[in-house]
Amino acid sequence: MTLRVVGAGLGRTGTHSLKIALEQLLGAPCYHMFEVIGHPESIPAWQAAVDGQPVDWDAIMEGYEAAVDWPVSAFWRELAAANPDAVVLLSTRSSADAWWKSANDTIFEISRREAPPDPVMRAQMHMAQAMLSKRFTPNWAHEADATRAYEAHNAAVRAEVPPERLVEWQPGDGWEPLCQALDVPIPDEPFPHVNSTDDFRAMIGLDQP
Repeated sequence: MTLRVVGAGLGRTGTHSLKIALEQLLGAPCYHMFEVIGHPESIPAWQAAVDGQPVDWDAIMEGYEAAVDWPVSAFWRELAAANPDAVVLLSTRSSADAWWKSANDTIFEISRREAPPDPVMRAQMHMAQAMLSKRFTPNWAHEADATRAYEAHNAAVRAEVPPERLVEWQPGDGWEPLCQALDVPIPDEPFPHVNSTDDFRAMIGLDQP
């Protein structure tokens, strides 16, 4: 199956809401980090990609029509090249500072923790940490370096993707930019808004003693 949407936006830019919205618009699954969690057999392929080894992108994305969030956004160039007819969706926050606060309070807090004893979870954490270090910034846990990397990532997407192929979106933009890019009707229902910082922390148990 060929991707119709390649998500270049980093994690914590409304990507879970986008996953739900794109699945509704396309009537097909959208890849997200949750898919890695649900399908741990894909971790070796992502680890290989992080390590710079050749991977079969069609095999990783089989059954999906859209893909957003990390680890996809770390390989947006490769996926965009493998799916030349797909739009490239750059999701961002209102500012780098807003993005940092959300990322630092959720995914980065998890990634700073010691690897769990479960071998599958350990492999997933190792892949995620290596991805951040190699494909984002080695100093991803430090605010100044992470926000610079966030801005540099977004600038690279804007510079490299032709304007007619690029779709920019922020939480609050709703359905219209997506529907216009995909040439589908706007649904008669509110845009989904899920996975706030509080939701994420409660789901993962970050606030538990």
